Amino acid sequence: MTHSTATLDAPVDIGSESRRRAWGLTALLVLLYVVNYADKAVLGIIAQPLAQELGLSSSQIGLVGSLFFLTFTVGGFFAGVLNRWMSLRWALVLLALAWSVAMLPLVVAASFVVLLGSRLLLGLAEGPSSALLHTGAYSWHAPAKRGLPSALLAGAASIAKIAVAPALAFVTVTFGWRYALIALSVIGVVWCAVWLTAWSEGPYIRSGKSATTDADGDAEEPAVPWSRIFRTRTFISGALLVMSVYALVAVVLTWLPSYFEVGLGYSRLQAGSMFAFPSIAGLILMLLTSVIGDRLLVRGSTSRIVRIIVPAVGVLICGAILLALPSIDTPALAVLVVSVGYGFAASVFPLLNSAISEICPPRQTAGTLGVFLAIMAVGGLVAPYATGLIVDAASSPAAGYATAFQALGLVAAVCAVLALILANPERDKKLVRGDSVGSTR
Repeated sequence: MTHSTATLDAPVDIGSESRRRAWGLTALLVLLYVVNYADKAVLGIIAQPLAQELGLSSSQIGLVGSLFFLTFTVGGFFAGVLNRWMSLRWALVLLALAWSVAMLPLVVAASFVVLLGSRLLLGLAEGPSSALLHTGAYSWHAPAKRGLPSALLAGAASIAKIAVAPALAFVTVTFGWRYALIALSVIGVVWCAVWLTAWSEGPYIRSGKSATTDADGDAEEPAVPWSRIFRTRTFISGALLVMSVYALVAVVLTWLPSYFEVGLGYSRLQAGSMFAFPSIAGLILMLLTSVIGDRLLVRGSTSRIVRIIVPAVGVLICGAILLALPSIDTPALAVLVVSVGYGFAASVFPLLNSAISEICPPRQTAGTLGVFLAIMAVGGLVAPYATGLIVDAASSPAAGYATAFQALGLVAAVCAVLALILANPERDKKLVRGDSVGSTR
């Protein structure tokens, strides 16, 4: 039995032992993604003590948060290059070690310039990681069954805020913000040691030089011009949708603890612990929609219904909820509104990533997702700094944060409508891969 392209869109019987290995390695990839998001989230956790020690304004913290996503966006375009020239094993080791190194300069010499430089380095090193992590997971899972692994990877952000953020908040309050950075650096190095002993590629996607042939030496599906993928309506409207939702994610990562503390009056430890609330809602809805979606796809539902319509409707619900935030005066209700709104929007990431992986040839998965996720990160480039400006200009911090979340919800809702109108993975898969998958349009 070969693993040629003809079998890539159908389940491959990889055996019970291989299935256990597939989920074990997926868990290891999710763990690295948890570290990835913890590295992002730590700025939100230490923002207030760092601002007090260095005398920084809200707009300066927001600028740092936004500029992180500048280099993060640039780094995303290198995912395809790394996947082509390095094995996934060594590419992820290189990136994870770079994250660990990026944590340390601020520990040694705390200043605004060092803070900015370290976050720029971290953004550049984290940029390619999402596409490579998804490619690694997808190499062990058939296209129709990628919803759950996608949800677990996307849920790493929620896991980081549920499990890691409270721990980082405790470390920051008890020992100081520097120890939070040191802890993250050590965790990254430990993960690399485990990864090097455990990883092997699955049968569905190859990386590095092995990407040109499958395990039995057969040629994989031919590559297509990149422009053919990037000009599809699914790619364009999907990128706009995830960009708008990622703007919300970036603001949550950068500003949510500050909103809870300064805007709503909770203590620093409470604010760090409550960081998990939106993530709990997001993780539950992501897993639920992805598990149900995979089952529906196996039973014959279309990818457009499962991976486009369902998440887009969730984003519309998020937009409607966040529009009401400025009129809410009760802190607990404001926390609930932000948490539920975020939860409905979060399902867009695993489902859209799975949809985009359908439309491109397998060998171009990392490059396609790299560009898709780099465009997504543009939302993170703009939103944190804009939020800082809004907060500085508002009559009160609470009013500023509420206005920012309201604007984010409105933009995301507009992009969701565009995706509902334009995106269709089945149609664009035929347009991009028509000759190879045996159908044209």
